[in-house]
Amino acid sequence: MLKQKDLILLKKDDKVSHFLVVKKCEVRVSKANKPYYFLTLGDKSFSMNANVWDDFEKYSRIIKNGDIIRIKGVIDEYQGVLQIKVSDIETDTSRYEVSYDDFMTKSLRNPDEMKAEFYDRIDKISDTWLKTLLLKIFSEDNFGRFALAPAGKSWHHAYLHGLLEHTLEIIKICDLLSDIHPVLNRDLLAAGAMLHDFGKTEELSYSTSFDYTDKGKLLGHIVIAAIKINEEISTIPEFPEELKNCLLHIVLSHQGKLEFASPVVPKTLEAITLYHADELSAKVNAYKNAVQAEAQSDNKWTKWLNLASTDLYIHGLAAISDGISGEVQTGNQKTQKTLFDKGE
Repeated sequence: MLKQKDLILLKKDDKVSHFLVVKKCEVRVSKANKPYYFLTLGDKSFSMNANVWDDFEKYSRIIKNGDIIRIKGVIDEYQGVLQIKVSDIETDTSRYEVSYDDFMTKSLRNPDEMKAEFYDRIDKISDTWLKTLLLKIFSEDNFGRFALAPAGKSWHHAYLHGLLEHTLEIIKICDLLSDIHPVLNRDLLAAGAMLHDFGKTEELSYSTSFDYTDKGKLLGHIVIAAIKINEEISTIPEFPEELKNCLLHIVLSHQGKLEFASPVVPKTLEAITLYHADELSAKVNAYKNAVQAEAQSDNKWTKWLNLASTDLYIHGLAAISDGISGEVQTGNQKTQKTLFDKGE
């Protein structure tokens, strides 16, 4: 078990003597035309950049993405952003008791509980065509990969079992909206929620660190999922064409805009609903993680979030949740899991 101070807790001028995973590495050239080796290094809590100036050619040949290295140095600051000023690098860490498990973050939710929740929701699908399709796609092997995968490389639900957690959140949002708007086809919407990110099981690699596979870079998770769905539907005799097209449309349009890699924009009620449910789950998770990353500091604002184009204010009024049962505590009082639960 790795014992070292979390990277996110380090402040300017703090000493660094850490085992870290290489998340990005490339040779760059400074404004003064001096080459150096740029690294992004991380632990479970945070990622930080480091520039290697001395012997950069040697290290550029040795250090690759996914490597575990030991870094010594000090926390420095450049243009308001903390980085590691490197004094020494140990590239061979095989003699130490350190493994990739020490660096892989995991969902706080119990994976077995999430699996049971997922299959329970499939059981509630009343449309026999959709239920048959879902059971074929989420076979034991496929579901094993689906349940382990992160939902993203870094932005939201970027931890093991994150894809399953993200999917269950979207299903709950879609079910709530189906209650509010009965005109929605609940089964179609739920099936779309379950399948929309299935392609991430092949788009992302997550054995040593989170990154994109060659297939993921070439096709993307939307196309991968659409191909899989179409292949499985072709094995189900007389599967309704209209149902197939509407389901595929939900998957293909779920990122909402052409510039966000969706080949079409949402054009059905269910597709529009899923797009916004997906956005809500992803952004709340990403923003929540950014706020929680400052939990051990006295900061009132998060670091600047490039993908959000803002920083976030930490007001200190948030409820305390155990992250598993959904039970929320504010002060000394506990509330029900949701507004819709009846009191005992």
